[in-house]
Amino acid sequence: MELILLCTLAFLASVLTFFSGFGLGSLLTPVMMIYFPVEIAIALTGIVHLFNNLFKLILVGKHAKKEVLIKFGIPAVLFAVLGSFLMLYFKDLPPLYSYSLFNHDFSVYPFKFLVSILLIFFAILDLTPSFQTLAFSPNKLPLGGILSGFFGGLSGNQGAFRTAFLIKAGLSKEQFIGTAVVVSTFVDLSRLSLYSSQLFSKQLIGHLPLLVGSTSAAIMGAVIGHRLLKKVTFIWIQRMVAVFLIVISIGLALGFI
Repeated sequence: MELILLCTLAFLASVLTFFSGFGLGSLLTPVMMIYFPVEIAIALTGIVHLFNNLFKLILVGKHAKKEVLIKFGIPAVLFAVLGSFLMLYFKDLPPLYSYSLFNHDFSVYPFKFLVSILLIFFAILDLTPSFQTLAFSPNKLPLGGILSGFFGGLSGNQGAFRTAFLIKAGLSKEQFIGTAVVVSTFVDLSRLSLYSSQLFSKQLIGHLPLLVGSTSAAIMGAVIGHRLLKKVTFIWIQRMVAVFLIVISIGLALGFI
């Protein structure tokens, strides 16, 4: 039953990216956090995100602009490594505090608290009209790469900053999509190579059917959505998803998850 539920949620999260305005990482990470420790959820979402990017890379990667890849992509990959190191460091820190509520004990860990703040931050960004139109001049591309890569490595959230900095880089629609996909793919490869040293261990073997099933379902949702659905953002869906993300984040910050 758990396998069917998680696979269904993963599939729906992938399809919702075509209607909510949120990226796959933002939607799938909270779903994974319901069943797995936060750091494992981020890593597993990274695997799904990588396969989704590889699928897109075949289609649009050839349109990536080399100059932008150098200015934006190299800082993004380097700071993705830094963000990943910090993630692996924070995940082992002792609880910030513990408390009891209704005869249950809860502990709030630094990394869970940090991720909850970041999820709320990015959810609010995606709901803010002024941020949707925010754009930076092309000479800020290295800064954009730093921010996008760092937060991608730390929490898996990289799309918001990547879009804001690439939108004014003088790219055609095809170049914009191709460049974003290439950068995102290399950021995923960088962070997953570091995550694998500590996260993909024997503790995951017992959950292997759950991992394979949910990952396959999410990839299927991304593929079907890409081929059959027109990407349109519905405000009411966007707001519902944002509320869901914020509720999950609050639960994470309070130690309920």
